[in-house]
Amino acid sequence: MRIFGHHVPRKVLLLAGVEGLIIYGCLALALLVQADGSLVPGAVTMELLATALIALLSLSLLGLYEPDQLVAIQGWHLVVLRIAVGLLVALGIVAAYGLVAPAATLQNGTISIGLALASVGLVAERSLYRSVTAQEAFKHRLLVLGTGSRAAAVEHVHPDKRPEELPYKVLAYIAPVDDGHVDMCPSRVIHREEGQTLLDLMREHRAHELVVAVRDRRGNLPIRELLDCKLHGARITDISTFFERERQQLRLDSLNTSWLVFGSGFRQDRFRNTVKRCFDLTASSVLLLLTLPVILITALAIRLDSPGPVFYRQTRVGQGNEPFDIYKFRSMRQDAERDGVARWAQGDDDRITRVGRVIRKLRIDELPQVINVFKGEMSFVGPRPERPFFVEQLSEQIPYFLARHSIRPGITGWAQVRYAYGASVHDAREKLQYDLYYVKNHTLFLDIVILLETVKVVLFGRGAR
Repeated sequence: MRIFGHHVPRKVLLLAGVEGLIIYGCLALALLVQADGSLVPGAVTMELLATALIALLSLSLLGLYEPDQLVAIQGWHLVVLRIAVGLLVALGIVAAYGLVAPAATLQNGTISIGLALASVGLVAERSLYRSVTAQEAFKHRLLVLGTGSRAAAVEHVHPDKRPEELPYKVLAYIAPVDDGHVDMCPSRVIHREEGQTLLDLMREHRAHELVVAVRDRRGNLPIRELLDCKLHGARITDISTFFERERQQLRLDSLNTSWLVFGSGFRQDRFRNTVKRCFDLTASSVLLLLTLPVILITALAIRLDSPGPVFYRQTRVGQGNEPFDIYKFRSMRQDAERDGVARWAQGDDDRITRVGRVIRKLRIDELPQVINVFKGEMSFVGPRPERPFFVEQLSEQIPYFLARHSIRPGITGWAQVRYAYGASVHDAREKLQYDLYYVKNHTLFLDIVILLETVKVVLFGRGAR
């Protein structure tokens, strides 16, 4: 379902809600067992709720609510370990806060007992969830209208998942009229008989949704039948919308310009821009205050590690294709591009210094970009700004590439937290699909989601070079 424009799977919301209730209930049970009859109901409720929310946030930061992980068959021991670590982190946060502002009723001992009970409850609940969602009866059932490459991609939208791990089940592919091109097993293709309608097929297969994946729609799209399905309560989804929902990206191989023009999103108004600017300034100020000791230590380490300046400036392309100078900590040798040729950084790049490898891994090299945010050249969240040389190259090879410049670039962004470091045209194409999703759906809610995802990226060191 959409929350402020961002696609959030219902299963994630349901799981988080159930687990929040389990944590709240276990904390309440521990409190009741140790109660001495002097409880203040209002204060108790707020303290329990705050503790449960902190625990949910800790579990989220450890990746326990990522859609790709909910039905994973492998790595069950890691799930159990993350639940234990997440609740321990929550206990530490609450205990540290209690030193500053002691709770009226909840004490550390009570919280420890409650979270210990919650860990048992969460492991049992996750085990039940895995066994239930693995059953075919609980799969979302799809019929796909189309037999070409677009239609075939429906079952490969999650390339890292096995068929039994997909959150949906493709029942069959329906061949459009006068289209003999088939890119999947012929036994899975339905050629309709005389008088058989799409609504008949949906009822026969008990399908929950019909995904329209016809490339050439002139003469091949049964509009009246699709309307009939819609009027009878069937869910009809365009292939581009399906990919947007399932992967939180706009797949370039399925995009039609008309879908971009007439679809929802891509809103730019004064109120939204004002809210985003206030968020940028607030988030950048907080980041600067929290990381000031890290900034000073990093500056000293760079100075001692290799000759050259601590900071460096590099021309990037910003909103409206306007160039600006970006500020970063220097992570490469001073003569990294002595031949004047721009190159992407590679995983084993020998131009990177010893300190540079560490600060790149932890994304510390990006911290000076708060200067660009204060100057209004960047946002805190947005597409990664590229160098003019690469923009010129990529805009010629990748459709819609310049669309990412319709908003300010960011220190972090949807593409940065969803895809590994880009070091090729292929990587740039993959990341653009996430950038387009952000440009289309960006809101304050999505910015907050990206900030939480950024914390996970820093904690687990994903995608850095």
